[in-house]
Amino acid sequence: MAALGITQIIGWGSTFYAFTLLMPSLAAATGADPTLVVGAFSMSLLIAGAVSAPVGALIDRQGGRRVMSAGSLLMGLLLGALAAVQTPAQLYAVWAGLGLAMGASLYDPAFAVLVQVFRDGHRRAITGVTLFGGFASTVFWPLTQALIDALGWQAALLVLAALNLLVCLPLHLAMVPARATTPGEAPAPPVVAQPAGGGASRPVWRDPVFYTLGLAFTGNNLVFSALTVHFIPVLLGKGMTLQQAAWIGALIGPMQVAGRLLELVVLGQARPSRVGIVAMWLLPLSLALLAVLSGPGPGFVLFALLYGAGNGIMTIVRGAIPAELYGRAQYGAVNGALAGPALAAKAAGPLVASLVLARLSAGHQGLVWVLAAVAAVSAALYVAAVRRPRPAAELHA
Repeated sequence: MAALGITQIIGWGSTFYAFTLLMPSLAAATGADPTLVVGAFSMSLLIAGAVSAPVGALIDRQGGRRVMSAGSLLMGLLLGALAAVQTPAQLYAVWAGLGLAMGASLYDPAFAVLVQVFRDGHRRAITGVTLFGGFASTVFWPLTQALIDALGWQAALLVLAALNLLVCLPLHLAMVPARATTPGEAPAPPVVAQPAGGGASRPVWRDPVFYTLGLAFTGNNLVFSALTVHFIPVLLGKGMTLQQAAWIGALIGPMQVAGRLLELVVLGQARPSRVGIVAMWLLPLSLALLAVLSGPGPGFVLFALLYGAGNGIMTIVRGAIPAELYGRAQYGAVNGALAGPALAAKAAGPLVASLVLARLSAGHQGLVWVLAAVAAVSAALYVAAVRRPRPAAELHA
């Protein structure tokens, strides 16, 4: 678990979090508008989402060693190539490959490996790895900026590439199992879902709960992603200074880690589906609070607590709930299929928010209320899904 935690810090930190700091340099090097550079990054997230299900299915069949090792190898090579891009076409080609690398090496493939290895303890293992991952921004924002200041952006990328090749790749090769099952172990039974009426079993892909959950997770991710880009302007519109707004934003990361610790210590005995009800409703509640707040004050600290903790807990819930509802036999494929649209929503969130802003006369205040409404609908969909009768596959989860 610790090995995967280290690789998650480096994987997220060297791609997802480093991008913000590298964006101006990439725009200057390629002569591209910053919006075009952001588009390359968004495309990589869409590709990561598109490959989630097939990557998960491959891990179900073959184990995670080859898949995650290939992801680290590709990530290292392409981060090195990113240092040499000179045109927008080269930029998009490299980020397309990085999307494949992220889809093969970040949370969702790691969760599939943990479910195979830890079996009854997979939820605690997922929580442990996400605790590591929660420090990716804390470590890599200052590290990347220090590398850029000391060495320049291109050399900084080469260092990030080396971390993937010299740390992540060996850890994946040495610590991730090569097989989906241990020698002599029978394959797990196929994934099925029990219809509400109690009739014959049917595949997960024909279970309406699966699609309701997918919609709920997609809406939840869309809201988080949309607000992330517009968060500082929202606070500035409420009378904060830039320094005050940045301080409130800096609280959200630690609150995500705090939420995961709460899940581990206090909520660990409850079903992930039940914990998810609380986490899902924290998002619309926090956004409604943000909408009514004005001027600097302690209410914004409470917002950061609710918002960050909800996001932190939801990362664990999204990783644990496929095993609870559908068993472990095809966890990778099921989790990947649920994660794909959610990752696409993460990529689309900033654009969707900008389109909403263009239509609203109420500005960022109106955007917050719209996002709160979407979050509430997503929470209601989630509750409707998890309150249906449990699938038969849960009996051997």
